[in-house]
Amino acid sequence: MKPLSRTRILISLIPILVLIFLLALDVSIFGSDSILGASQVALLTAAGVCIWLSMWLFKTPWKDFEQAISSNIGNVTTAIVILLLIGAISGTWTMSGVIPTLIYYGVQIISPKVFLATACIICAVVSVMIGSSWTTIATIGVALLGIGKAQGFSEGLIAGAIISGAYFGDKISPLSDTTVLASSMNGVPLFKHIRNLMITTVPSISITLVIFLILGFLHQNTDAAQISVYTEVLGSKFHISLWLLVVPVFTAFLIARKCPAIIVLGLSTAVAAIVAVIAQPHIIAEIGGKITEGSHAKILFAGIVETIYNSVSIPTGHPEVDSLVASRGMTGMLNTIYLIICALCFGGCMNASGMLRHLASLLIPLSRRRTALVAGTVVTGTVLNGIVSDQYLSIILTGNLFGGLYSKKGYAPELLSRSIEDSATVTSPLFPWSSCGMTQATILGVATLAYAPFCFFNWISPLMSIFIAATGYKITRS
Repeated sequence: MKPLSRTRILISLIPILVLIFLLALDVSIFGSDSILGASQVALLTAAGVCIWLSMWLFKTPWKDFEQAISSNIGNVTTAIVILLLIGAISGTWTMSGVIPTLIYYGVQIISPKVFLATACIICAVVSVMIGSSWTTIATIGVALLGIGKAQGFSEGLIAGAIISGAYFGDKISPLSDTTVLASSMNGVPLFKHIRNLMITTVPSISITLVIFLILGFLHQNTDAAQISVYTEVLGSKFHISLWLLVVPVFTAFLIARKCPAIIVLGLSTAVAAIVAVIAQPHIIAEIGGKITEGSHAKILFAGIVETIYNSVSIPTGHPEVDSLVASRGMTGMLNTIYLIICALCFGGCMNASGMLRHLASLLIPLSRRRTALVAGTVVTGTVLNGIVSDQYLSIILTGNLFGGLYSKKGYAPELLSRSIEDSATVTSPLFPWSSCGMTQATILGVATLAYAPFCFFNWISPLMSIFIAATGYKITRS
């Protein structure tokens, strides 16, 4: 390597080191709330350092940075609309009774010997439906933790089953912001990305369930029945009916027909809103009545609009159930969008300055073989979770670092997006200092180091990604 190249690589590391330092400081001060603004400040500060160094040392013109930032943000405008619609679905599916119905019937299938596997499956189903591991863990996960403790399971083991299922859904749900981000950042259509993910995700969750089944049958259980509280409260507040499942069935039909993601999410939101007025008029009226007065129709309209765009909670008299039926709405997605835009600014500056290219040159030896390339991607996504403490940043940075290498070797972009999801998305809760690790530990009241060994899905997914790459199974060229 030439001295100049070595010097440029060292200079290119400075913005990364500044970002790591600021993010670590933010997490130590703000904890999981750092994602609400402090992380964004760190990203923009690091971007500023990148611009200053590049304009001073590399003589990069300012317009190059403007064009790179504009191009980066322009590439994810569709993803931003999808994220807003995900927030809308969160509200309409909850207030229409779809999510409460799924939970109501789902939790009643728990049996002692298959509790761990069942808990994993329930969290997986709920997470796929709502697209959020955090919401799943903070709601049904908390309920399942109490039931499991009553049956004599260790807290770490229960939390491992809950987190494994929740991150399965977070990884493959079309409603998940990480799924949308990983696909859009790498130019892969959302549902094509999800279909490709199944190649590694299905074997990973299957092995995970087998492990939990074995552990469940080896466990000496005790009597437990806390679930009736949840079903009674949900049944008294919402009109629970299997007919409400027409909404997810309709959504699944649209997905099967390969409709564009925005159309699927938009129509699903509209249908759920109509169902909410028909099946839960008292809920919608309660929401609308806090906003306006007048005719019943006016109040219902206000309630539906509020449900779609705003974060809404319904008091049930039971705090844990209250969090279960709270929704985010479109405004609940703004912090994620805010973070993505700031991360794209940083990535654009690193790209325009050439610093990203210099850092990527260190990874060129990994591109000689397919397995090494995928393994490098998986390791990078995992390590970045430990360094930058945020899965969104890990997804974006890993994509930026490896995008050129995959393209140069002629691999289809869905291989990159899958490798990123198999690592950056699912390993995020395994680090005690990361935003995900701190959040899950706080919500469940279980230390990260106590549950991490039992998050089998989160450990198996990265390894499965490398294994599938080694076999060459359905590895396509662009």
